[in-house]
Formats: sequence, structure tokens, C-alpha cells
Amino acid sequence: MPAVDNPIRELAGVDPRALPDDVLHSTTPVVLHGLVEAWPLVRAARASAEDAVAYLQRFDGAAMPAVATVAPPDAKGRIFYDDDLQGFNFRHERIPLAVALKTLLKYLHDDDAPTIYLGATTLDTYLPGLRAENDLDLGDHDALASIWIGNRSRIPAHQDLPDNLACVAAGRRRFTLFPPDQLANLYIGPLDFTPAGQAVSLVDFAAPDLARFPKFAEALRHAQVAELGPGDAVFIPSMWWHHIEALDGFNVLVNYWWRQSPAWMDTPMNALMLAIMTVRELPPEQRAIWQDMFRHYVFEPGEATIDHIPEAARRVLAPLDETGARALRARLLQRLNR
Repeated sequence: MPAVDNPIRELAGVDPRALPDDVLHSTTPVVLHGLVEAWPLVRAARASAEDAVAYLQRFDGAAMPAVATVAPPDAKGRIFYDDDLQGFNFRHERIPLAVALKTLLKYLHDDDAPTIYLGATTLDTYLPGLRAENDLDLGDHDALASIWIGNRSRIPAHQDLPDNLACVAAGRRRFTLFPPDQLANLYIGPLDFTPAGQAVSLVDFAAPDLARFPKFAEALRHAQVAELGPGDAVFIPSMWWHHIEALDGFNVLVNYWWRQSPAWMDTPMNALMLAIMTVRELPPEQRAIWQDMFRHYVFEPGEATIDHIPEAARRVLAPLDETGARALRARLLQRLNR
């Protein structure tokens, strides 16, 4: 990828037992050098990949197979589509975690190894007890902790709805981040057929084709890049695009996801899909009407939206709570299923 000269804001010496609110609620990325350097897993990884594997194996519950994403050597680590975007360049295999770890060590020094990637593996399910020795205090955030294990890989730029605190436990990783407003410059692929659940950029960051994707040059002007080693972490705010490269033959990442919204709120992606189904194909004049409706009721609601309605009669226009959301969901399902 062409050189990018926009470093991510960096902090050092942050106490992992008391992460400051200005980090956990930041709207821009933050690198936290050495945040988890005291984790036993990090210390083992700094000694060797073999030591890291031995440490992980202490917690292998063997309760169920892990899901490994496997791509051939010619993929060069890129987890992506096939040539015509009708399928993918990888396959999924369900294998015991111990087998996956042993295989990663087998290929540790092989530059022509297949890509092996165990992504978004729920930490407490597959490695029970590991979090007790390797964890962060996130206060009242109800975070989902996941572990990502593999060799050299390239994960295309994508967005996640939750905030994300990604902690490098083994190997080196390069994070390339873009603000949410770079959507049009990243050439995002299909929304409903994706490599791992999230729509991804079609640009190959290792060799960007600017003839095919000319606006990617503008995206690079806004990119922020950091290369992190074991013990470092990066906070990625909700909906920031992130491209992640694992640079070594053995890599481990532990991340924490949480939303700064009530648990009962559905993902806005559902609203986008419904809008595609119900609004996008309307005549331009009607779309403009609905654009104003969304502005009035969703994006810029205010006193003028509801003040003329008695408070007890506002129903869905009143502030939403869990009970109201459940009733609204039931009403929508009834309409969609008719």
C-alpha cells in the first residue's frame, strides 16, 4: 500500500485497571502503547510463539471445535471473494483448537503457508479461565471479549457497529483506519453477501488498482495507520473503517466490543436494508419526500416534531424504551410477514 503519513493519536502509561472515559468514549482512534504488556499471554508471546501456544493450551476447554478460515497460499493472506465475487477465496473448517495451534506452529517459518485464521472466537467459550489472567477493567461497559488467532492475514477494510478495543497479544499487526465519511472512496462490496458478515472494501491494499478505484487515492489522504506489537492496543470507534494485517507467522489479538446504546436497540443496518427495500426504488420526487420524513422524525427530531401531540398520545414518537421497542418490533414483524 502507498505510504500514509497520518499516525493515530498515541497514549502511553494508561492504567489497564482504569481506562479513562476520554478514551472509551472517543470518536477518533487512539493507540494505547503497552496497555496489556503485563498479561501473562503477552509475556509468553514475547518469549516465543511456542511459549504462547503452550500458554493458550492450558485453557483449551475442548468443548467444541473452533472455526478456522483457511485460504490457499496464492491468496497471500487476503481473506476475500473469488475473482467474480460469486464466492470466496477461502473455506471454513471446524477443528479442535489444539489442532489449529499445532498447525500454526508447523507453518511458523513457512513463507508459502496457507492462511489460517480463527476469527471472532468467543474467549470464555473456547478458552475458559484465560480472561481471569488476561483482562481489562472496562467499568460498566458490558463488553464481549473475543480472541483472534492465526498466521499472516489481511482483513479487508470494514466497519463494525460496536466500539472496539483491540489488544495485540502476539505478533505484529498493522491497522489502517478511515473515518466513516470515506464510504464513497473505499469502494464497498455487496451488503448482503460478505466474507464475514460486514461489507468490505474491494480495494486490495497491498496493490491498489487506482485505475479501477481512483477515489481510493482520496481515502488514503484521510487514512490513519499504526503498527502495533505485543502489549499494545488500539481503540477503534464505532463505524470507523479498519483494515487489519497480521504481519508474523503467529498472531493473537484479544478484542472487546461494546455499544454505547441500550441492549434492546436493533442494529441500524436493519433500517438500511428496509430502506433499500421500501424507499430506494421510489421516483426521485417521492424519495425526496421520504428523505425529509427521515430528517424530521429520525435525524433531527425536536420540539416541533411532537410538542403539538399530548404526551400520553405520542406512542412511537415518545422516547423509546425496551417495552416500546419490543412492541414496535412485533408490529414491524407482523407487517413484514403479511
